[in-house]
Amino acid sequence: MTCFSRAHVMMEYVLWAFSLPRKASGSICKVYRSEEKRVNVPKVVSTRRPQLKPKLGQHFLADDSFALQIVDTLGDVSQNTVLEIGPGRGILSSLLAKRVRRLIAVELDRVLAAQLRLRFGMFPNVEVIEADILSIDFDSLFGPKPGLRRPGIELRPEPVKVIGNLPYYITSDILLRLFEYSKYFETIVILVQREVADRIAAKPGSRDYGLLSATAQLYARVEKLFSLPPTAFAPPPKVHSTVLRLTIAPRQEELGVAGDGFIDFLKLSFGQKRKTLWNNLKANYPEAQLRAALASAKVRPAARAETLTLEDNAALYHALRQNRDGS
Repeated sequence: MTCFSRAHVMMEYVLWAFSLPRKASGSICKVYRSEEKRVNVPKVVSTRRPQLKPKLGQHFLADDSFALQIVDTLGDVSQNTVLEIGPGRGILSSLLAKRVRRLIAVELDRVLAAQLRLRFGMFPNVEVIEADILSIDFDSLFGPKPGLRRPGIELRPEPVKVIGNLPYYITSDILLRLFEYSKYFETIVILVQREVADRIAAKPGSRDYGLLSATAQLYARVEKLFSLPPTAFAPPPKVHSTVLRLTIAPRQEELGVAGDGFIDFLKLSFGQKRKTLWNNLKANYPEAQLRAALASAKVRPAARAETLTLEDNAALYHALRQNRDGS
Protein backbone atom coordinates (compact mmCIF):
# COMPACT_ATOMS: atom_id res chain seq x y z
CA MET A 1 0.00 0.00 0.00
CA THR A 2 2.88 2.36 0.84
CA CYS A 3 4.65 1.66 -2.48
CA PHE A 4 1.47 2.30 -4.43
CA SER A 5 0.99 5.62 -2.66
CA ARG A 6 4.53 6.81 -3.50
CA ALA A 7 4.13 5.84 -7.16
CA HIS A 8 0.78 7.57 -7.30
CA VAL A 9 2.25 10.75 -5.80
CA MET A 10 5.18 10.72 -8.26
CA MET A 11 2.83 10.34 -11.24
CA GLU A 12 0.69 13.22 -10.05
CA TYR A 13 3.84 15.37 -9.72
CA VAL A 14 5.01 14.60 -13.25
CA LEU A 15 1.58 15.33 -14.70
CA TRP A 16 1.50 18.63 -12.80
CA ALA A 17 4.97 19.56 -14.07
CA PHE A 18 4.04 19.02 -17.73
CA SER A 19 0.87 21.03 -17.29
CA LEU A 20 2.91 24.19 -16.54
CA PRO A 21 3.35 26.83 -19.32
CA ARG A 22 6.21 25.84 -21.63
CA LYS A 23 8.21 29.07 -21.18
CA ALA A 24 7.63 29.46 -17.45
CA SER A 25 10.86 30.52 -15.78
CA GLY A 26 12.44 27.75 -13.70
CA SER A 27 9.79 25.15 -14.58
CA ILE A 28 10.69 21.48 -14.79
CA CYS A 29 9.16 21.55 -18.27
CA LYS A 30 12.27 23.40 -19.41
CA VAL A 31 14.40 20.41 -18.43
CA TYR A 32 12.43 17.97 -20.57
CA ARG A 33 11.56 20.21 -23.56
CA SER A 34 14.00 23.05 -24.04
CA GLU A 35 13.33 25.81 -26.55
CA GLU A 36 14.29 24.96 -30.12
CA LYS A 37 17.51 26.58 -31.26
CA ARG A 38 19.05 26.99 -34.74
CA VAL A 39 22.46 25.35 -34.69
CA ASN A 40 24.83 25.49 -37.71
CA VAL A 41 21.99 26.19 -40.12
CA PRO A 42 23.32 28.04 -43.19
CA LYS A 43 21.60 31.26 -44.18
CA VAL A 44 20.84 29.85 -47.60
CA VAL A 45 18.12 27.66 -46.08
CA SER A 46 16.87 30.26 -43.63
CA THR A 47 13.12 30.84 -43.58
CA ARG A 48 13.64 34.50 -42.74
CA ARG A 49 12.91 37.10 -45.39
CA PRO A 50 16.04 38.10 -47.35
CA GLN A 51 17.78 41.31 -46.41
CA LEU A 52 16.58 44.30 -48.36
CA LYS A 53 19.88 46.14 -48.04
CA PRO A 54 22.84 44.83 -50.05
CA LYS A 55 25.85 43.48 -48.19
CA LEU A 56 29.42 44.43 -49.05
CA GLY A 57 28.20 47.29 -51.25
CA GLN A 58 26.47 44.84 -53.59
CA HIS A 59 24.06 46.05 -56.25
CA PHE A 60 23.46 43.04 -58.47
CA LEU A 61 23.15 43.48 -62.21
CA ALA A 62 19.66 42.28 -63.08
CA ASP A 63 19.15 43.29 -66.72
CA ASP A 64 19.85 40.51 -69.21
CA SER A 65 20.26 42.80 -72.21
CA PHE A 66 22.89 44.92 -70.46
CA ALA A 67 24.62 41.74 -69.24
CA LEU A 68 24.92 40.56 -72.83
CA GLN A 69 26.32 43.93 -73.93
CA ILE A 70 28.93 43.87 -71.16
CA VAL A 71 30.12 40.34 -71.98
CA ASP A 72 30.28 41.22 -75.68
CA THR A 73 32.81 43.99 -74.92
CA LEU A 74 35.38 41.29 -74.09
CA GLY A 75 35.34 40.13 -77.70
CA ASP A 76 36.08 36.54 -78.66
CA VAL A 77 36.92 34.64 -75.46
CA SER A 78 36.63 31.09 -76.78
CA GLN A 79 40.36 30.48 -76.24
CA ASN A 80 40.77 32.69 -73.18
CA THR A 81 40.83 32.45 -69.42
CA VAL A 82 38.48 35.04 -67.94
CA LEU A 83 38.72 36.24 -64.34
CA GLU A 84 35.37 37.46 -63.02
CA ILE A 85 35.49 39.66 -59.93
CA GLY A 86 32.41 39.57 -57.71
CA PRO A 87 30.06 37.42 -59.83
CA GLY A 88 27.25 37.87 -57.30
CA ARG A 89 24.17 36.03 -58.53
CA GLY A 90 25.91 34.91 -61.72
CA ILE A 91 24.19 36.91 -64.46
CA LEU A 92 27.51 37.48 -66.29
CA SER A 93 28.88 34.06 -65.28
CA SER A 94 26.00 32.25 -67.00
CA LEU A 95 26.90 33.93 -70.31
CA LEU A 96 30.65 33.52 -69.88
CA ALA A 97 30.45 29.83 -68.95
CA LYS A 98 29.14 29.07 -72.43
CA ARG A 99 31.80 31.13 -74.23
CA VAL A 100 35.14 30.87 -72.47
CA ARG A 101 37.78 28.19 -72.31
CA ARG A 102 38.19 28.76 -68.57
CA LEU A 103 36.25 30.96 -66.13
CA ILE A 104 37.61 31.77 -62.67
CA ALA A 105 34.96 33.52 -60.57
CA VAL A 106 36.16 35.10 -57.32
CA GLU A 107 33.34 35.80 -54.86
CA LEU A 108 33.81 37.06 -51.30
CA ASP A 109 30.29 36.34 -50.04
CA ARG A 110 30.16 32.81 -48.58
CA VAL A 111 26.51 32.12 -49.44
CA LEU A 112 26.78 33.47 -52.98
CA ALA A 113 29.94 31.43 -53.58
CA ALA A 114 28.13 28.27 -52.44
CA GLN A 115 25.18 29.02 -54.69
CA LEU A 116 27.49 29.60 -57.66
CA ARG A 117 29.24 26.26 -57.07
CA LEU A 118 25.88 24.49 -57.13
CA ARG A 119 24.76 26.35 -60.23
CA PHE A 120 27.91 25.74 -62.25
CA GLY A 121 28.88 22.36 -60.80
CA MET A 122 28.33 20.66 -64.18
CA PHE A 123 30.56 23.13 -66.06
CA PRO A 124 34.12 21.73 -66.15
CA ASN A 125 35.48 25.08 -67.36
CA VAL A 126 34.16 27.05 -64.37
CA GLU A 127 36.01 27.44 -61.07
CA VAL A 128 34.50 29.38 -58.17
CA ILE A 129 36.91 30.73 -55.55
CA GLU A 130 35.53 32.06 -52.29
CA ALA A 131 38.02 34.81 -51.45
CA ASP A 132 38.79 38.51 -51.32
CA ILE A 133 40.14 39.48 -54.73
CA LEU A 134 42.78 41.61 -52.97
CA SER A 135 44.21 38.50 -51.30
CA ILE A 136 44.48 36.38 -54.46
CA ASP A 137 48.04 35.34 -55.35
CA PHE A 138 48.02 35.97 -59.10
CA ASP A 139 51.51 34.53 -59.48
CA SER A 140 50.26 31.16 -58.24
CA LEU A 141 47.01 31.41 -60.21
CA PHE A 142 48.38 32.51 -63.57
CA GLY A 143 52.17 32.14 -63.38
CA PRO A 144 54.29 29.22 -64.63
CA LYS A 145 53.52 26.00 -62.82
CA PRO A 146 56.26 24.00 -61.04
CA GLY A 147 58.10 21.70 -63.43
CA LEU A 148 57.45 23.85 -66.49
CA ARG A 149 60.35 26.23 -65.94
CA ARG A 150 63.42 25.69 -68.12
CA PRO A 151 66.82 27.39 -67.72
CA GLY A 152 67.23 30.21 -70.21
CA ILE A 153 63.62 29.99 -71.40
CA GLU A 154 61.13 32.64 -70.34
CA LEU A 155 57.57 31.41 -70.58
CA ARG A 156 55.13 34.17 -71.45
CA PRO A 157 52.01 33.97 -69.27
CA GLU A 158 48.71 33.32 -71.00
CA PRO A 159 46.87 36.66 -71.38
CA VAL A 160 43.84 36.76 -69.08
CA LYS A 161 40.75 38.90 -69.57
CA VAL A 162 39.03 40.41 -66.53
CA ILE A 163 35.40 41.35 -66.01
CA GLY A 164 33.51 42.53 -62.96
CA ASN A 165 30.84 44.67 -61.36
CA LEU A 166 32.98 46.46 -58.77
CA PRO A 167 31.71 47.89 -55.46
CA TYR A 168 32.35 51.65 -55.38
CA TYR A 169 34.25 51.60 -52.09
CA ILE A 170 36.96 49.23 -53.31
CA THR A 171 37.26 50.07 -57.03
CA SER A 172 40.61 51.87 -56.66
CA ASP A 173 42.15 49.09 -54.55
CA ILE A 174 41.10 46.41 -57.04
CA LEU A 175 42.46 48.34 -60.03
CA LEU A 176 45.77 49.02 -58.33
CA ARG A 177 46.04 45.31 -57.52
CA LEU A 178 45.37 44.37 -61.14
CA PHE A 179 47.88 46.94 -62.38
CA GLU A 180 50.49 45.52 -60.01
CA TYR A 181 50.12 42.18 -61.83
CA SER A 182 49.42 43.69 -65.25
CA LYS A 183 51.78 41.22 -66.95
CA TYR A 184 49.03 38.60 -66.65
CA PHE A 185 46.16 40.68 -68.02
CA GLU A 186 45.12 41.73 -71.51
CA THR A 187 41.75 43.45 -71.16
CA ILE A 188 39.81 44.63 -68.11
CA VAL A 189 36.08 45.36 -68.45
CA ILE A 190 34.54 46.80 -65.31
CA LEU A 191 31.19 48.19 -64.29
CA VAL A 192 31.63 51.07 -61.84
CA GLN A 193 29.80 54.14 -60.60
CA ARG A 194 29.64 56.80 -63.30
CA GLU A 195 31.57 59.36 -61.26
CA VAL A 196 34.37 56.83 -60.69
CA ALA A 197 34.45 56.06 -64.41
CA ASP A 198 34.72 59.80 -65.11
CA ARG A 199 37.74 60.00 -62.80
CA ILE A 200 39.48 56.99 -64.35
CA ALA A 201 38.99 58.29 -67.91
CA ALA A 202 39.59 62.00 -67.14
CA LYS A 203 42.12 63.97 -69.18
CA PRO A 204 44.90 66.15 -67.69
CA GLY A 205 43.65 69.64 -66.91
CA SER A 206 40.09 68.52 -66.17
CA ARG A 207 38.46 68.70 -62.75
CA ASP A 208 38.24 64.90 -62.40
CA TYR A 209 41.86 64.15 -63.28
CA GLY A 210 43.76 62.76 -60.30
CA LEU A 211 45.97 59.98 -59.02
CA LEU A 212 43.56 57.24 -60.13
CA SER A 213 43.37 58.73 -63.64
CA ALA A 214 47.16 59.03 -63.97
CA THR A 215 47.80 55.52 -62.64
CA ALA A 216 45.15 53.88 -64.84
CA GLN A 217 46.41 55.68 -67.94
CA LEU A 218 50.00 54.74 -67.10
CA TYR A 219 49.02 51.07 -67.38
CA ALA A 220 46.19 51.00 -69.90
CA ARG A 221 44.21 52.65 -72.66
CA VAL A 222 40.90 53.64 -71.09
CA GLU A 223 37.56 53.67 -72.94
CA LYS A 224 34.17 54.68 -71.60
CA LEU A 225 31.69 52.43 -73.41
CA PHE A 226 28.12 52.96 -72.16
CA SER A 227 26.13 53.77 -69.02
CA LEU A 228 23.44 51.86 -67.12
CA PRO A 229 20.50 53.32 -65.18
CA PRO A 230 19.85 52.38 -61.54
CA THR A 231 16.90 50.24 -62.68
CA ALA A 232 19.35 47.75 -64.23
CA PHE A 233 20.36 46.64 -60.73
CA ALA A 234 18.76 44.94 -57.74
CA PRO A 235 18.53 46.68 -55.40
CA PRO A 236 18.84 49.84 -57.52
CA PRO A 237 21.68 52.20 -56.47
CA LYS A 238 21.17 55.95 -56.26
CA VAL A 239 23.53 56.67 -59.16
CA HIS A 240 24.14 55.62 -62.74
CA SER A 241 26.93 53.20 -63.61
CA THR A 242 29.35 53.07 -66.54
CA VAL A 243 31.15 50.25 -68.32
CA LEU A 244 34.88 50.86 -68.86
CA ARG A 245 37.28 48.87 -70.98
CA LEU A 246 40.95 49.06 -70.06
CA THR A 247 43.32 47.58 -72.63
CA ILE A 248 46.60 46.87 -70.86
CA ALA A 249 49.40 48.87 -72.49
CA PRO A 250 51.97 49.90 -69.85
CA ARG A 251 53.89 53.10 -70.65
CA GLN A 252 56.65 52.87 -68.04
CA GLU A 253 59.30 51.77 -70.52
CA GLU A 254 58.27 54.44 -73.03
CA LEU A 255 58.47 57.13 -70.34
CA GLY A 256 61.61 55.66 -68.76
CA VAL A 257 59.99 55.30 -65.34
CA ALA A 258 60.18 51.56 -64.64
CA GLY A 259 59.86 50.50 -61.00
CA ASP A 260 57.77 51.71 -58.08
CA GLY A 261 59.50 55.07 -57.70
CA PHE A 262 57.33 56.85 -60.26
CA ILE A 263 54.09 55.69 -58.63
CA ASP A 264 55.37 56.96 -55.27
CA PHE A 265 56.21 60.28 -56.94
CA LEU A 266 52.67 60.54 -58.37
CA LYS A 267 51.24 59.90 -54.91
CA LEU A 268 53.29 62.80 -53.58
CA SER A 269 52.30 65.09 -56.44
CA PHE A 270 48.58 64.42 -55.96
CA GLY A 271 48.83 64.28 -52.15
CA GLN A 272 46.81 67.46 -51.54
CA LYS A 273 44.74 68.26 -54.61
CA ARG A 274 44.19 71.92 -53.67
CA LYS A 275 47.90 72.50 -53.18
CA THR A 276 50.48 73.37 -55.82
CA LEU A 277 53.16 70.94 -56.91
CA TRP A 278 55.68 72.99 -54.99
CA ASN A 279 53.76 72.65 -51.73
CA ASN A 280 53.12 68.93 -52.26
CA LEU A 281 56.76 68.12 -53.03
CA LYS A 282 58.75 70.52 -50.86
CA ALA A 283 58.58 68.31 -47.77
CA ASN A 284 60.39 65.49 -49.62
CA TYR A 285 63.00 67.39 -51.63
CA PRO A 286 65.51 70.14 -50.76
CA GLU A 287 64.41 73.53 -52.03
CA ALA A 288 67.39 73.94 -54.40
CA GLN A 289 66.86 70.49 -55.90
CA LEU A 290 63.14 71.05 -56.37
CA ARG A 291 63.57 74.51 -57.89
CA ALA A 292 66.20 73.25 -60.36
CA ALA A 293 64.11 70.22 -61.33
CA LEU A 294 60.98 72.30 -61.98
CA ALA A 295 62.99 74.66 -64.18
CA SER A 296 64.59 71.76 -66.06
CA ALA A 297 61.23 70.10 -66.70
CA LYS A 298 59.67 73.47 -67.64
CA VAL A 299 56.98 73.13 -64.98
CA ARG A 300 55.75 76.17 -63.06
CA PRO A 301 56.07 75.88 -59.26
CA ALA A 302 52.50 77.16 -58.96
CA ALA A 303 51.15 74.41 -61.23
CA ARG A 304 48.92 71.71 -59.80
CA ALA A 305 49.41 68.01 -60.43
CA GLU A 306 46.14 67.62 -62.33
CA THR A 307 47.37 70.00 -65.05
CA LEU A 308 50.40 67.83 -65.93
CA THR A 309 50.39 65.05 -68.50
CA LEU A 310 52.16 61.77 -67.80
CA GLU A 311 54.99 63.03 -70.00
CA ASP A 312 55.28 66.19 -67.87
CA ASN A 313 55.31 64.15 -64.66
CA ALA A 314 57.96 61.80 -66.07
CA ALA A 315 60.16 64.76 -67.07
CA LEU A 316 59.90 66.24 -63.58
CA TYR A 317 60.58 62.86 -61.99
CA HIS A 318 63.75 62.42 -64.08
CA ALA A 319 64.89 65.96 -63.29
CA LEU A 320 64.48 65.38 -59.56
CA ARG A 321 66.51 62.17 -59.75
CA GLN A 322 69.27 63.90 -61.73
CA ASN A 323 69.35 66.85 -59.33
CA ARG A 324 69.04 64.88 -56.10
CA ASP A 325 72.24 66.44 -54.80
CA GLY A 326 70.95 69.92 -55.43
CA SER A 327 73.38 70.54 -58.25
